[in-house]
Amino acid sequence: MFLSYKPTWMVEAIYQITPEQLQKAGIKAVLTDLDNTLIAWNNPDGTEELRQWLAEMAAAGIPVIVVSNNNAERVRQAIAPLGLDFIARALKPFARGIKEACRKLQLQPSEVVMVGDQLMTDIKAAHSAGVRSILVKPVVATDAWNTRINRFFESKIIKHLQKNHPDMIWRGDLND
Repeated sequence: MFLSYKPTWMVEAIYQITPEQLQKAGIKAVLTDLDNTLIAWNNPDGTEELRQWLAEMAAAGIPVIVVSNNNAERVRQAIAPLGLDFIARALKPFARGIKEACRKLQLQPSEVVMVGDQLMTDIKAAHSAGVRSILVKPVVATDAWNTRINRFFESKIIKHLQKNHPDMIWRGDLND
């Protein structure tokens, strides 16, 4: 029942994902959630670590596209300094935003990965679109009010999944 919430990988932070790991897995592009995955939901400036990670992806020819449920203006403002492309109003947990990103990239679902901090939106959307997924820990421990509701249910789902899937553990990278 909860398998549609099971991520392919669980990595502490998006910054631990390297171009080499992605290439080894046959991944040519990264789709990522915005709030609490790339940047803190309440601090859109990002970090030097984020800019370095994005530069590594760009140098390896791996595009990064933000797939967010936020409106276009919010996403545009948040990522303007980062120079990233985006899909706003993605309607996660549905597949619409991820499928749109795949079309934009002209890649097959097997060639992309969705990275996010929420099982009920990011990981479920990845399953719905037939792409692999990486669950990361939230950048900050606090959430917007609407996300707190999801976190309550997610804690129950993740406990169930980890009980039934001992391989579902936090790792340092995709190859651990």
